[in-house]
Amino acid sequence: MPPVSAFSAFPKRLAIGTSQFDQLRALLGTMLGSNPFYTAKFDAAHANYKIRHLGELTDSVPFTTKAEIVADQQNHPPYGTNLTFPLDRYTRLHQTSGTSGAPIRWLDTPESWDWMLRNWEQIYRAAGVGRGDRIFFAFSFGPFLGFWTAFESAGRVGALCLPGASLSSAARVRAIFDHQANVLCCTPTYAVRLAEVAASEKIDLSQSPVKTIIVAGEPGGSIPATRARLAHLWPGARVFDHHGMTEVGPVTYECPDRPGVLHVIEMSYIAEVIRPATGEPVGEGETGELVLTTLGRVGSPLLRYRTGDLVKPGLSGGCECGRNDLMLEGGILGRADDMVIVRGVNIYPSAIEQIVRSRPEVSEYRVRILSRNALPEIELDVEIPGGDATGVTQQLQADFETAFRLRVPVFALPQGTLPRAEGKSQHFTNAG
Repeated sequence: MPPVSAFSAFPKRLAIGTSQFDQLRALLGTMLGSNPFYTAKFDAAHANYKIRHLGELTDSVPFTTKAEIVADQQNHPPYGTNLTFPLDRYTRLHQTSGTSGAPIRWLDTPESWDWMLRNWEQIYRAAGVGRGDRIFFAFSFGPFLGFWTAFESAGRVGALCLPGASLSSAARVRAIFDHQANVLCCTPTYAVRLAEVAASEKIDLSQSPVKTIIVAGEPGGSIPATRARLAHLWPGARVFDHHGMTEVGPVTYECPDRPGVLHVIEMSYIAEVIRPATGEPVGEGETGELVLTTLGRVGSPLLRYRTGDLVKPGLSGGCECGRNDLMLEGGILGRADDMVIVRGVNIYPSAIEQIVRSRPEVSEYRVRILSRNALPEIELDVEIPGGDATGVTQQLQADFETAFRLRVPVFALPQGTLPRAEGKSQHFTNAG
C-alpha cells in the first residue's frame, strides 16, 4: 500500500502539486534568512533553502512540534522567534486554548489574515452558504482564532453575521428565531446544549429556521451518532463539519456528498499523515497523525507541523463530489495524546462519544480516568433526564462490553450536574 502524502502522483492532482511546490518555493524564499526560528532549523538540519521537488520537504526538513513553539515563546517572550517580518507588520494576535499545556500566541499580518479568510470562504461554499443567508454565531469572542475568522469571512461571502457573544443560551435560541437565522455556527456539544435549553424554554425546534449547522472545535461533527443526535434535535438541519487550529488556520471542509468525510484545503496546505511513534508515512486507509505545512501564512509559518490530530486518509483517486483534495474518513478521530490504553485496548474519545451519543436518553456525559494499581481505568458519568436511568446505564455498560470487551462502570447523575460549555467541551477528566 503506498504511503499517503499530499504529493501522490496521479493526473488529477498534478495541478495541486504544482501549486503547492510554487507556493512553498515562494514561502521559503521570503522566510529563510529573515525568520530566525526556521532559519536555525534549516541550518541545523543542513536542509536546502531552495528545494527542487516536494519530496525534498519530507526528506530533509524536520518536523515542527508544539513543544518547540512553546519553548521558543518561553525563551523569547512574548511571541517567540517564528516571525518573518518586523513586529510593526503584524496586526492580529490570537492564542490557543491551552487545554493541553501553555497557550501559544500567534501573530498575523494583513496578508496572512486575508489568506485564512479565503480558506474559510471555501468552507462556506462547500456548505452552500452565501449571499442571503443569516448566520448566528453562538460563541463568545475570546482570543481563539476560529471565532474571528469564521465571523469575518461570513461577511465576505455575502451572509448576514449575527453575533451571540454575550447572550445566555436561552437568549441565543430566541435570537435565532427573532432573526430567522438559517445557519448556526458553534461546537457540536453546544448545539446539543442549545436544544436542551430550547426544550426547557418550551421552544419547538421543529419550527426553527436553522437549515445548516456548521460545527468545529471537537471531533463530534464527524461522528455518526453525534450527527444523528443533532439531526434529531434540530429537525430539518444538515450538519457540516470542519476543523482548524489557531497555529495553522482553517484546514478542512466537509464533503457535500459524503457526510463525515473532510477534505483538506490542499491549495493552502501540504498535508502528510504519519505514524506517531516513528514519523513514517502511513498507508492508505491507516490511521495516523496529521502533519501540516501552511503555504500562505507567511508572517508566522509552520513547516511539517505535528498537529496531534488523528486521521484516516481515504483512497486516492478523487472523490465522488468531484474534488481531488485529500479525504479524511471520519474527520478528526481524536488526539494522539488523548488515547487511553485500558487493559491493552486503545480507546479514543471519538469511540466513546459514538457509543454515548447513540443513546438519545443521555443529555451529557463525562469520562473519568483513574489509576488502579498503576494501571489506567475509565468510568462514565451520564445525565439521563426523565428516563430509565438504571436501564440506560446497563445498556451503556453492555455497549462498552461489545465495543471494547471491557467492563466500564456507568453512573447516572442528576440533570445539571455536569458542566456545559459553549467552546470545546472537556468530556475527559483525570480523577486520579
